Amino acid sequence: MSNLRMMTVAGSLVLLTCTVGQIARAAEGVSYQQMADGLHAVMEADRTVYTRMVVNRLQNEEKVIKASEHFKDDKALPLPAQMFRFGSEMVAEKNPGFSYSLLSLWAVNKQNMAKTAVETEGLKAVAANPKTAFYREELLGGKKYFTAVYPDRAISQACITCHNDHKDSPRTDFKLGDVMGGVVLRIPMN
Repeated sequence: MSNLRMMTVAGSLVLLTCTVGQIARAAEGVSYQQMADGLHAVMEADRTVYTRMVVNRLQNEEKVIKASEHFKDDKALPLPAQMFRFGSEMVAEKNPGFSYSLLSLWAVNKQNMAKTAVETEGLKAVAANPKTAFYREELLGGKKYFTAVYPDRAISQACITCHNDHKDSPRTDFKLGDVMGGVVLRIPMN
């Protein structure tokens, strides 16, 4: 896979990075929930496209290249969760206060466990009710945030294989369509 294609896939997250501040300024009359839902729709679409059309296709269908958490050393593709985190880190650099992350009650990487009571409550809620997003206001460091949690499902065999076979995975029985965690999105409130 060419660097150009990798950059194109990542480009949509860069576009999101450039526009979050503009969205916030232009969003008068738009609720925090509507803004969060719209941002999540873009994130979910980008992540799904990368997972299905790049990782699953090249690793599982065509068997051209694998995805690996040690992608640089292995000369492999970054895992979908890593691509998501890279985008999140880039957004955080340009838009302090706004954040998003991929967390789980069964995180392979322990840094991706819930850190706040709202995150834990949200992850439990989307695991129990996967068709419903979870919304709360949250006070962190003296600042008020609108926090949304969306279910993150196993959308391809690549997701299931990675999590079920990983030596550090606390859960090894995921099936296609299962909620594996949640996307946590935080928007600073005025």
